[in-house]
Amino acid sequence: MSAESITTGTAGAPTAARPPRVRRPEYGQLAGVVGLYVACIGAALALSALLVEVTGGSSVDVFSALLNGSIRGDGRIGATLGVAVPLLLVALGTILSNRAGLVNIGQEGQLYIGAACAAYAGTKLGMHGPHVVVLVLLAGIVGGALWAGIAGLLKYRRNVPEVLSTLLLVTIASQLVGYGLKNQWLLLAPAEGRSNRQQVSRQLSADTRLPRVTWFGNQFPISVFLAIALALLVGAVMVRTVWGMRLRMLGHNRRTAQRAGVAASRYGGAALLVSGGFAGLAGGAMLAGGDFGNYTLVPGFASQIGWTGLLVALVSRQRAALAIAMAFVFACLRTGSSFVASTGVERRITDVVQGLLVLALLVPPALLFLRQRRRAQNAAGDRT
Repeated sequence: MSAESITTGTAGAPTAARPPRVRRPEYGQLAGVVGLYVACIGAALALSALLVEVTGGSSVDVFSALLNGSIRGDGRIGATLGVAVPLLLVALGTILSNRAGLVNIGQEGQLYIGAACAAYAGTKLGMHGPHVVVLVLLAGIVGGALWAGIAGLLKYRRNVPEVLSTLLLVTIASQLVGYGLKNQWLLLAPAEGRSNRQQVSRQLSADTRLPRVTWFGNQFPISVFLAIALALLVGAVMVRTVWGMRLRMLGHNRRTAQRAGVAASRYGGAALLVSGGFAGLAGGAMLAGGDFGNYTLVPGFASQIGWTGLLVALVSRQRAALAIAMAFVFACLRTGSSFVASTGVERRITDVVQGLLVLALLVPPALLFLRQRRRAQNAAGDRT
């Protein structure tokens, strides 16, 4: 024991010095961070209101229509929850791949392939019963995982950046599903089941759909509870398991992780597979839940859910629990936009509002990072 760590007690006997107190978080600093977020969100809403007024609309009417279409209207919360499910599932997969240092931006294609596999399992295998719902969701998971696995093989076998391969696979997925919807031996429904639509799959039978819950006048599929449970599970896995720790290690520093025995191809490839599986599950849940396409697969079924789910993961700053709230916010913007047209304002104005909110939620972390970096540079200058 060093001399600095010994003090003299009341009786003259040496005693060990007390350990330093752990500094509690400064409430003033926390209030500053919260205030920064509130100021940025307020500025985004003010700019949105100004834009609406400039284009000849009423900002009060527009925001009231958004609320009515997403929350306040009869049954609208149920519709919003149904949209939030695939957004959350896509975001969870994105969080896992990003934590491993991978940039997967092909969720739209993985979701589309997952929905196509789910439609094939639910309409072409000739099985009926509640157990088929599980098969439909599993088929979606497998389809999305295999489609993301192509990007994993290209990365770890041919050193192709996953940001390029996943993006290009979106176009290929769209063309493949379009081809499937032109052939009855794949996905196309018989002529008598298509009414006036040329490209549509068979509708899932009543016993192969996800059950719906009625709560205070709002109906939504039980996949809402599944998505929330998966979000909590992902958060726990990333923080409290060895696999999650190794995945985060790989994302922070690949060389250090490899020296510690973390194989990039094994853990990175697994992260891409799981990420694609979540996107495929989102496609299966969209098909079996009925909130998209009325239990049928149609061209454009993905409906930009993959891209929006990517934004949810980005805004939530790779936190699974926070992604639950962000998915609901983006779902509100999506479902509420259908009511904006009644105010005489272009519906696309909600896309601008969404973009401004994304920027408002991304600016505070950037400012905090710059402030911390400046403090570190000043501290290093003082030491020298």
